[in-house]
Amino acid sequence: MSNPEIMFHNNESRWANVGLRALVSTAAHPFEYAKVLIQIGYEPIPPRAATNIFGKPTLKLPNIFEYVKHIRSVDGFGGLYVGLAPKLCGNVLSSIVAQRCTDYLLLPENQDLEFEEEETEETRKKKCVAAMKCDVMSRTAAILISQPFHVITVRMMAQFVGKETKYVGVFGSIKEIYQQNGVLGFFSGLVPRVLGDILAIILAGGLTYTVNRYLVEDKEFKVFTAASMNFIATAVMYPFQVVSHCMAVTNSGLLIGSPTYMPHYNSWIDCWMDLAKTNQLKRGSSLLMRYYSGPHVVVAGKMLPVTVDQTLYPSFRS
Repeated sequence: MSNPEIMFHNNESRWANVGLRALVSTAAHPFEYAKVLIQIGYEPIPPRAATNIFGKPTLKLPNIFEYVKHIRSVDGFGGLYVGLAPKLCGNVLSSIVAQRCTDYLLLPENQDLEFEEEETEETRKKKCVAAMKCDVMSRTAAILISQPFHVITVRMMAQFVGKETKYVGVFGSIKEIYQQNGVLGFFSGLVPRVLGDILAIILAGGLTYTVNRYLVEDKEFKVFTAASMNFIATAVMYPFQVVSHCMAVTNSGLLIGSPTYMPHYNSWIDCWMDLAKTNQLKRGSSLLMRYYSGPHVVVAGKMLPVTVDQTLYPSFRS
C-alpha cells in the first residue's frame, strides 16, 4: 500500500473516532448536564431521610437518574440537551488539535507503557517521560482551544437554576460573555481545568510505569493498568473539575453565579478554599449514592435538613 493510501485510511479512521466520540457525548449529555448542576451547587430536590449501609440515619440526595428526570419534568425532553451544540464544537476542535500535537511530536497516539524485555531501565524511563510530555502538551493545547466553548456550555446549563435566557446559541453566548466579563470571560475556569488534567496525566503515567515495572509481571494484566490508573488519577484530581465549573459561572450574571448561591470569587484559589471549608470539593463525584452534608437536625431519630436562607443549599428554602 502506498503512503498516500495509508494517510487516507489513517485520516478516515481519525474522523470515524471523532464521530463516535460525538455520538457517545450526545447520548451521555443529559447525565453530564445534571452533573454540572450538582458541581456548581444546585440541588432542586430536598434530601430525604434514609439510613446508610451501617444502619445510621442520614440524608439522601436524588441520584443522577432522578436528577435527569427532574430536568425533563421542568424543560421537557429537548431541555435535556441544553448546551450540546457548543460542547460538540469544543469536542471536535479539541480532538483535532490534540491529534495535530501528537503528530507533530512524532509519537504514536495512545502510546502505552508496555516495555520490551531487552530494553534498559533508562530506555523505559525515557519512553514513559516522552509519552507523558506528549499527553500533557496535546491535552493543554486541546483545552486552550476548546475553553470558550466549554464556558458557553456550562453557562447555558447553569441557566436552568434561574430560568434565564442570557446565553442562547453559540454566537449569542459569545456576545453575552464579552459584555459580561470581557475577553478573559472566555477563559473562566481555565487554570484549574488545565492544572487538574496535567496533574492527572502525570499521576496516571507515574502510577502506570510503577505498577507495570514493579508489581505486574503478566503482560495480559498490564494492558488494564493504564485504564485503572487513569481512573484513579481522575478521581484524585476531581476537585479541580468542580472548581473550574464554579469559576465558569461565578459573576456570569446568572442567579447561580451570584450570592446567595455562590460568592463572586476573585480567583480559583478563593473558590477552592471556600468549597474546602464546607467539604464541597467532591460534590458530584458519586452519582448513584449521594448524601447531604449540609446543616441538619435529628427529629424522632430521623435526620432532616435545616432549610434556612444562605445555607449550602439555598434551593431548599421553605
